[in-house]
Amino acid sequence: MVAYVCLNIKSNKKMKILHLISSPRGEASFSIKLGNAIVEKLQAANPESTVKVHSLIKTPFPHLEEAHLNSFFTPAESRTPEMLEAVKHSDDAIAELQDADAIVIGVPMYNFSIHSTLKAWIDHIARAGITFRYTENGPEGLVKNKKVYLAISTGGIYSEGAMKAYDFTEPYLRSVLGFLGMTDITAYRVEGVNMPQFKDTALEKGINSIDI
Repeated sequence: MVAYVCLNIKSNKKMKILHLISSPRGEASFSIKLGNAIVEKLQAANPESTVKVHSLIKTPFPHLEEAHLNSFFTPAESRTPEMLEAVKHSDDAIAELQDADAIVIGVPMYNFSIHSTLKAWIDHIARAGITFRYTENGPEGLVKNKKVYLAISTGGIYSEGAMKAYDFTEPYLRSVLGFLGMTDITAYRVEGVNMPQFKDTALEKGINSIDI
């Protein structure tokens, strides 16, 4: 029910879709193909929607260094020119995120987890007082009213069975994005792309599972 409420914003305004790409494999990437299919179905359901594609590979966010952290914890009016430059990556990422109604995130699995470019993006959007805050009742996420779709690709089968415990993609993203207020998350998968018995039908199966 929540998903339908979020998607019904099309009746009031044009849906803004943000497609984040974190695979370095380009046209060979299954997460990009699955993400594109999700975007296409969103556009079909919301004909006046707009799409912004942000490749975290082509324009990566820097890994957090001392300059970034110092800028995060310094009041805006007290920041030096160097701090203002350092915080710009984060400010731009948060503004882009807040502007979107739906976020499609490509999630190729690397060594059981997410690609480092996606982790760097998360480090720049997770900021106390900006995208979450601590209250008397505990932490509160401030990025609300978003619909998130995860386009996960894996060489093996991690959604069930013996390898499920090794999947640190979906559980991590549900936790960290949920902490920031994005709790309406749907995950789709292309899995088994390196397994002979599944690889030929993995993409088709993943795309057919998309229900917008």
